[in-house]
Amino acid sequence: MSEAREEILARVRSALEPDRPDVPVATQPALATVDPAAMLEEFLETTADYRAVVERCPAAEVPARVAAALESYAARRVVSPPGLPADWLTAYAGEVVVDEGLSAYDLDRLDAVVTAAAVGIAATGTIVLDHQPDQGRRAISLVPDVHVCVVRAGQVVPDVPHAVAALHAAARERRPLTWISGPSATSDIELDRVEGVHGPRTLHVVLSDD
Repeated sequence: MSEAREEILARVRSALEPDRPDVPVATQPALATVDPAAMLEEFLETTADYRAVVERCPAAEVPARVAAALESYAARRVVSPPGLPADWLTAYAGEVVVDEGLSAYDLDRLDAVVTAAAVGIAATGTIVLDHQPDQGRRAISLVPDVHVCVVRAGQVVPDVPHAVAALHAAARERRPLTWISGPSATSDIELDRVEGVHGPRTLHVVLSDD
C-alpha cells in the first residue's frame, strides 16, 4: 500500500512540476519590415473599435492628458501603483492613493486607476499588463470603474506573436499577464451588452509618443 501511495504522489508531483526543457522562443518577423507609423495608427483604430477611449500625445503632455481624462469621469479619488512615473499624476487635482495592498472593499471606493502597460497590440487593439511596479497588482486594474492606461509608442507591436515574444521574460518569471481589449463587457442570451461586470466600465488609453 505504501509503495502504491508513493507512486501516486510521485506522479502528482511530476505533473505539477514537469521537467520542462528550455525551449527557445520562435523567431518572429523582424519589426524592421513593419511601418511604425501605420502600426500606431492601426493600434489607435483597433483599440477604439473595442469601445475604449483612445488619444495620442507627445510624452511631455501625458500628465495633462491623464488629469483631463480623470476630470472627464469626475474621478476624485484615484489609485496608483507604487512604481508609476512620478510626473504622470502631477497635474491631477484629486486625491491619489498609492496601492500598498488595499483590500477589494477599499479599491471599490476609489473612482479610477492609472497604470502603465507592458505591450500594446496593433492588430487586436489589446493592451497587456505584466504587473511590474508601474502597473501594480491585478486587483487595482480590475476593481475601480475607470482605468486610464498610458502606453508608450515603443511598446506597441504589430500582432499577437510579437506580443508573446515581448512578454517571454515575464512568462519565464511566472508573473501574471492581463490582456485587456476594451472595457469589461458581457452579454446575456439576448445579446444585450453590459459593461463593467468583470472589470472597469471605462478604459481610457493614452498613447505617448516615446
